[in-house]
Amino acid sequence: MTLSKLLIANRGEIACRIIETCRQLGIETVAVYSDADAYGRHVRMADEAVHIGAAAAAESYLNAEKILSAATITGADAIHPGYGFLSENADFAEAVLAHGLIWVGPKPETIRAMGLKDEAKRIAEEAGVPVLPGYRGEKQDVKTLEAEAEKIGYPLLIKAVAGGGGRGIRLVAEKKALAAELESAVREAEAAFGDGRVMLEKLVTRPRHIEVQVFGDAHGNVVHMYERDCSLQRRRQKLVEEAPAPGMTEEVRAAMTDAAVALAKAVNYEGAGTVEFIVDGARPLALDNFWFLEMNTRLQVEHPVSEMITGLDFVELQLTIAAGEPMGLAQDMIEMYGHAIEARICAEDPAEGFRPGAGRIEAFGPLEEADGDMVRWETGFEAGDLVPPTYDSMIAKLVVWGEDRDDAIDRTASILAHTQLVGVPGNVGFLGRCIVSQAFGEGEHHVNWIAEAGESLTRVPAENRLSAMAAVADILLSDEDASGPWTIRDGWRLNGPVRAEVWLDVNGTVAPVDLDAPEPVDAPVPLVTDLSAERFAVTAAGDSFLIEVPTYEADAEAAAGGDAVLAPMPGKLIALNAEAGASVAKGDVLAVMEAMKMEHALQAPRDGVVEAVSAVVGDQVAEGDVLVALVAE
Repeated sequence: MTLSKLLIANRGEIACRIIETCRQLGIETVAVYSDADAYGRHVRMADEAVHIGAAAAAESYLNAEKILSAATITGADAIHPGYGFLSENADFAEAVLAHGLIWVGPKPETIRAMGLKDEAKRIAEEAGVPVLPGYRGEKQDVKTLEAEAEKIGYPLLIKAVAGGGGRGIRLVAEKKALAAELESAVREAEAAFGDGRVMLEKLVTRPRHIEVQVFGDAHGNVVHMYERDCSLQRRRQKLVEEAPAPGMTEEVRAAMTDAAVALAKAVNYEGAGTVEFIVDGARPLALDNFWFLEMNTRLQVEHPVSEMITGLDFVELQLTIAAGEPMGLAQDMIEMYGHAIEARICAEDPAEGFRPGAGRIEAFGPLEEADGDMVRWETGFEAGDLVPPTYDSMIAKLVVWGEDRDDAIDRTASILAHTQLVGVPGNVGFLGRCIVSQAFGEGEHHVNWIAEAGESLTRVPAENRLSAMAAVADILLSDEDASGPWTIRDGWRLNGPVRAEVWLDVNGTVAPVDLDAPEPVDAPVPLVTDLSAERFAVTAAGDSFLIEVPTYEADAEAAAGGDAVLAPMPGKLIALNAEAGASVAKGDVLAVMEAMKMEHALQAPRDGVVEAVSAVVGDQVAEGDVLVALVAE
């Protein structure tokens, strides 16, 4: 089969990543885009682009008919699904093949078998792969699930049978919480996958997440590309990945990679896939403390770290295999060099429970030169681009190679400290704090570590904010640009003592600068980018701030502002726990909305009585919409 024009049924950084490899191979590319991505970077990079619908994924990136139509219109001979969206949809893969197109992925029957967690674990058990105890039966009534939970024991996990990406997962610590968590998990699973079935699984209380990259071709060849550790997560979604896994022994590596290859062979695997294992992190890696978790039948977000340590291009391998050719690799040809770390840069605020945010990016990118082939900057956005509220919050990935793990950590931390993201909330400084922490440095982090560490990681250090403000104050008080005595900002007053005073708007909050305060001992060096005469992007140790001279055109937020539950971003209202006349206490969850692939619980800002409910479940709400109004008791 020939592959000369590839349609990429995805968006953002993965679409851009695939286009890069296609350019090197001389393959033409077709981008598809929704209303929200009309000016997206992947659209600008591709040879052709086709509009496929409205911003909602169901009307665009999840609309198989529109994607297939785009392939027909442009004369594409293959479709690469990237990850997410339709990448693990067996029906879509079948439709692609039925249209006479090349599907860049495993066979539909493989996707179907591995896509259902219960079936995947049955196949894994038959292949001799260790599996955690749990319930994977067809009976889904609450009584059956409660009985099975008693057999497994608490704590346990509820998991969506058709799940992925951390969705449809709930931790249940005790019996009385099971019913409510079941309802929530089923609701999320139905919304995300159209399948509300769940399974129960014994909880490993200090879990590590280690996965093995595998490739198979149509000629019976299956190989692995070693393992990756993906244990640094928030809300069960990965943030930092590395290869190889810290603390890995040759004995455990051989057992884990053998198990992954055995599973891939059991389903006649073709293309790129990942076999994920959960590991008991309470003790060192051993032959008896890792278990099969699931298999992802697609390219993973974190695949670049494995590329960096093997020197291979996984997208090129995917295209070779999809064209029906042998991959041209035997296991003894695949060697491992050095260590690689990937950090996912997201438009979200770690200090606000990782609340995602949308908006226009004012400044973005590393402020120092990348170190050649040792650093990869993979992004779907550039300064000036609009981050839509409709999709996942990840906007870029920083991938760094080092001669060993310590070298990779040092390089990653340095680049994060010099990376600027202004205009949308960002997690760059948070990632830097994770990377330089003692727990990460010693390889003692685990899936729940971020939640346990709390504000020590998520809170922006006061010295970073103060340093950023002081840097801007110095610029504003400088006489370098003064055009005359009336523009010198030295605080001189007629018939009065000199008084210099600077107030700044920092990320929307107006505050004075203490001009006499000594510089904090641990204050980082701030990096300033002038956006205009009185607007600055300032980065201090990776924490970025949009600092402006306030105009005072708007009054402070009205006192009544605390009397309403507002939508923090555009999204869909999926639950309401308030009705007019009901008494509520501060912190009560009054509404739940879904935005940027996450559920967000909205709490009562204070004690009071519900005066009015201004929305209904199922509404699409805009940022700032009043959902529930309160009055004093």
